[in-house]
Amino acid sequence: MPELPEVETIRRTVAPVIGRRVSRVRLLRRDVVITPDDPFGGASRARGGRPSRQRRVRDEELLAGARIAELRRHGKQLAVLSDSGRVVVIQLGMSGRIALHDSRAAREAHTHIEWLLDDGSLLRFIDPRRFGGVRTLERVDELNELWTATLGPDALGIRADALHRALSRTSRPIKNALLDQRVLAGVGNIYADEALFASRLHPERLANDLSPGEVKTLAIAIRKTLRLAVEHRGSTLRDYRDASGSPGEFASRHAVYGRSGQACRSCESVLCSARVAQRTTVWCPGCQPHSSTRNTHRDASDR
Repeated sequence: MPELPEVETIRRTVAPVIGRRVSRVRLLRRDVVITPDDPFGGASRARGGRPSRQRRVRDEELLAGARIAELRRHGKQLAVLSDSGRVVVIQLGMSGRIALHDSRAAREAHTHIEWLLDDGSLLRFIDPRRFGGVRTLERVDELNELWTATLGPDALGIRADALHRALSRTSRPIKNALLDQRVLAGVGNIYADEALFASRLHPERLANDLSPGEVKTLAIAIRKTLRLAVEHRGSTLRDYRDASGSPGEFASRHAVYGRSGQACRSCESVLCSARVAQRTTVWCPGCQPHSSTRNTHRDASDR
């Protein structure tokens, strides 16, 4: 958390910064930034107050003096592209937020980077638990290389053929595979549970056991679930807010996530939960049987 719908909502609410010039940057924690010169794995996340061993980050690496040209999202990552060619990639992790404030707004606790823009507004990266971070890149082609090397296709537009190729290469449970950002970028625990329910697939079914028809149904369910979540500005469970500070409204529409022990809204069976992929997973035993339906599943194209 945040997952794709939350990051996409943040991208949309931060859109007013496009065209603005970065007047000044304040880096308040060096260890949340990874530069091309940092060792493999990035800056130390040591929490004992020890000085970072990495070199000082230059302001221009964080876009000082440049104009913000574009905001791109792939999976759960947000990239800020500038007219200088430099790029800042933001990973929100478990508790990270991007906030767009008036310059007079008090600085929140756990603010690690501030960008002062030429219209007087402030863009802030806030992350209490510091599982997120910022990566600096010198050129846009490095962004394309980074995303190609580390992330699968973006889940918002996933096609059945691409998903089938990825799933056919792994014998992990389907829930595990969906959480792997190299397989599919953007899906986390919430939307994996919701998409599996919508496609009537048990989370422990083996990924490479799914028929082409089941994978097609799953791809459709992933796209529809994510689009609906974006339409409702994501799911606020605890900390998530968009860049203007507003919560998302999709949590009230969750069919299974967070509803273990309650009645299924489709068949009234009691929803089950277990640890799958080391994450609490919720499903309906009536709507999502564990047994394979490879021989009986009706292809989505016949519907």
